[in-house]
Amino acid sequence: MKTNELKTGQRFPLRTLLWVTLFGIAFANIESAVVIYLRDIFYPEGFSFPLKAINLNIEAIRNISIVEVFREVATMLLLVSIAAVASKNFNVGFAWFIYAFAIWDIFYYFFLYVFLGWPVNLLTWDVLFLLPFTWVGPVIAPIINSVCMILLALVIIRYWQTERLIKKWHWAGLILGSIIIIISYTEDYVGFMSTDFSLFELMDVNNTDLIMDKMQNYVPQRFAWWLYFTGVVIHLVIIGNIFITAKKRNLSAMALCKMG
Repeated sequence: MKTNELKTGQRFPLRTLLWVTLFGIAFANIESAVVIYLRDIFYPEGFSFPLKAINLNIEAIRNISIVEVFREVATMLLLVSIAAVASKNFNVGFAWFIYAFAIWDIFYYFFLYVFLGWPVNLLTWDVLFLLPFTWVGPVIAPIINSVCMILLALVIIRYWQTERLIKKWHWAGLILGSIIIIISYTEDYVGFMSTDFSLFELMDVNNTDLIMDKMQNYVPQRFAWWLYFTGVVIHLVIIGNIFITAKKRNLSAMALCKMG
């Protein structure tokens, strides 16, 4: 894909947007297919909690878990790669990364629903991520995060040439909001597992068989909505500030150009 940087007065890069969107949708289809195969092979009872996997020996469980971790790492590398191809500018590359990630995440659930009729609704619990340890939450939560990422990405792509578009405090706010959201995804699972494992033990692949054994009894009890929405609100405030500031500076620059 040819780099398509946005210059002053140039139109929004719709061609790049289209290709990155198609990439995200196609990748979501592939990812959902992999998950469907895994469910049919290892979880014949479906994805409802507690997750009941077929009986496997310890070595098989460990090997499959390692493969899954590498698959998630590969997923991130693919998204980083498409962002690097789309732009050489760090801010714009970051925008394409979160945009591709968001499209992939939304359509991942779309294809699962089309093929499996799952999730049953937007409040259905799901295992969201495995690194550094398991994240769980209602399906609607990552979808809301994805919508926020799309908004931020479009603002950056549209106004990236605005002077000092993203300030240090913007980055600090985005990181803080993300950490809070991650805590909301992990605190119920960690609370359940902490009776037998420390945080470091949960991240140790050598404990995979013991962790998987205990996880088969895990049923999510509550989602920390207040914590989650605290992170979301922080993100929305940051995105809104970036947009409003960029919009004002862009209008001022256009006015100066006309005067000149």
